[in-house]
Amino acid sequence: LKDRLKEYEIPQDIITINPEMRSLIGLVKEVAVTEASVLIEGESGTGKELFARALHRMSDRSEGPFIEVNCGAIPHELFESELFGHERGAFTGAVNMKRGKLEMAAEGTIFLDEIGEMPLDLQVKLLHVLENRQFTRVGGTAFLQSAARVVAATNRNLKDDVESGRFRKDLYYRLKVVYLHVPPLRDRKEDIPLLVQHFIGKHGETAKKKISGIDTDAMEILRLHSWSGNVPELENVVLQSMIFATGGQITADSHH
Repeated sequence: LKDRLKEYEIPQDIITINPEMRSLIGLVKEVAVTEASVLIEGESGTGKELFARALHRMSDRSEGPFIEVNCGAIPHELFESELFGHERGAFTGAVNMKRGKLEMAAEGTIFLDEIGEMPLDLQVKLLHVLENRQFTRVGGTAFLQSAARVVAATNRNLKDDVESGRFRKDLYYRLKVVYLHVPPLRDRKEDIPLLVQHFIGKHGETAKKKISGIDTDAMEILRLHSWSGNVPELENVVLQSMIFATGGQITADSHH
C-alpha cells in the first residue's frame, strides 16, 4: 500500500486517484511557478488548504513563510490590525507596534481562508494591496511593500456573493486569476479505500489497536455514504471504527 500511496501522493497528503483531483494537482504544479493570485473554492473539508500549501511548496517562495488567516474567525473590529498590523498607540490597548499577517508573509504566501467572510471595508483595502503592492499599518503613515503571493479559499459561491453585493466584483476578479474547484468526497468515491488505509495507518497510536484493514461490507457502507462533512468526516468515522473494532479489522458493526 505504501508504494501505491507514494505513487498518488504529493506532499501535504493529497491522496487521490480521482482524475479531477489529479488534473488539479497538475494545474497546481503549473501555476506554482507563476506570481498569479489563486482562488480555491470547495466545500468545507475537501482539502483547499492542502492545495494552498502545495502551491506554496512547489513555488520559488517555498523558503519563505506560509501565513494562514482564517477570515471567518477574526472579530470585525480586529480584522484590519490582524491583517495589516498596527502602530503603538493606534487605538486603546495598542501598547506596542504589531506586525500584521501580510507583513509576516514577507516574500512567502499569505493564505486567506474563508475569504467570503471578509468585511466589505477590508475587501477595499485588500484590493488596494493587490493593485499597488503596498499598505500601511493601522495608525501609521509609512507605506510598506507587500511582496507576498495571495491565495484565497472559500466554501461559499463567491460569484453569487458578488451578484448579491456581499463581495466586491473587482476583488473577486483580482483574486481569481487562477481558479481551482476542489470536488467533494461524494464525487470522488474511488479515493475512499486509499483514504481509509491512510487513516488506519495514521491513527494506530490513538486507537491503541493494530487494525490491518477494513472488510468488504464496511467499505461498501463507506462508499454509499454522502459525506457532507467530506474528508474530516471520513477520518472521524475511521478513527471511531478503529476504537470500537473487536477484531483485527474494521467491520460493518465497528462504528458506534
